[in-house]
Amino acid sequence: MEGNSVMDKRVIVDIDVHHAPKDKDDLLPFLPRTWHNEWKAMGIIPAHYYSLIGAYRKDAQPEDGPPGSDPGLMRKQLLDGNGIDYAILTSDAINISVYYNPDYANAVASAYNEWTAGYWLPQDSRFKGSILINNSDIPAAVKEIERWGDHPDMVQIVMPSASRTLYGQRIFHPLYEAAEKYGLPIAIHPTAEGRGIAPEPTNAGYPTRYMEWHAGLSLSYIAHLLSLVCEGVFEKFPGFNLIGMEGGISWLPNVMWTLDNHYKALRSSVPWLKKYPSQYIIDNVYLTTQPLEEPEKKEHFTQILDMIHADKTLLYSSDYPHWDFDAPKTVELSLPKHLRDAVMGETALELFGLKRPSGKGASV
Repeated sequence: MEGNSVMDKRVIVDIDVHHAPKDKDDLLPFLPRTWHNEWKAMGIIPAHYYSLIGAYRKDAQPEDGPPGSDPGLMRKQLLDGNGIDYAILTSDAINISVYYNPDYANAVASAYNEWTAGYWLPQDSRFKGSILINNSDIPAAVKEIERWGDHPDMVQIVMPSASRTLYGQRIFHPLYEAAEKYGLPIAIHPTAEGRGIAPEPTNAGYPTRYMEWHAGLSLSYIAHLLSLVCEGVFEKFPGFNLIGMEGGISWLPNVMWTLDNHYKALRSSVPWLKKYPSQYIIDNVYLTTQPLEEPEKKEHFTQILDMIHADKTLLYSSDYPHWDFDAPKTVELSLPKHLRDAVMGETALELFGLKRPSGKGASV
């Protein structure tokens, strides 16, 4: 087992940290008055599967406001308590793209970005922001990317994995062009599946309960990735990178193998692809450690990591302050030693263009 001195010198970048307003009134200064009543009544998106254990860690609840709403508690509990060098804030509003009214969704996304940049980022230099977009209105989403793309502390773009349209289709290409222009990855995140204007969570209908819904969140990731590769998005925008947050990892080898096998016989249907589909995935797609599969045999987990080229494609995420939070040391110790530097922070430093923390280096 590695000693604490080694872990203390390793760079740790947490790329999925959910921050929230203490009260809906916090967002009102950034939201046009015409939307105030709707925001107070509706918030982000109604209806969700009921979870027996709730959505959050019990100890992440501040004295006032919901979990994730107190920068001081987050600094103490998450950053200082776990030796995290950077925490990328992904907000509690990623699902705004599936709200019924796109004008309202545009306004809320814009307000969240103003609030994140104006209130949260100044609280601690270790906090970095995500540009929230409403991808049900592509021109507005592109404008929002352009508005924040040069901000030094906004390091990625976020949108939900739930969508009425597969993400490889050409309606979304202006988003990828803008992301490539500013050197920002787009991260997709689950939990909007089956909500708002999003379609059924599976192609066979609605799950009955939270457990099966939550266990099936990778289904939308598979569909989007097949679409993105086959539509040639990564060939058309070679500088664009996609992050699949919170969708697991064990499904990826099957997708790569199946695409490569089909490409051998059906490549004339995708003449824009210049290399095997799996290579686009290895070069342009990233997944996160929360949640990691836990097979009975440790060697099977190690084989999965090798299959997905985890040294290039896997990023640490805690999902703080949710109930299935994964502490850095828990994840570090589950990984083979040769992957720990890359997964816990080195790959993220390069991907997001983050400054190396003083006193920390690779291959410690």
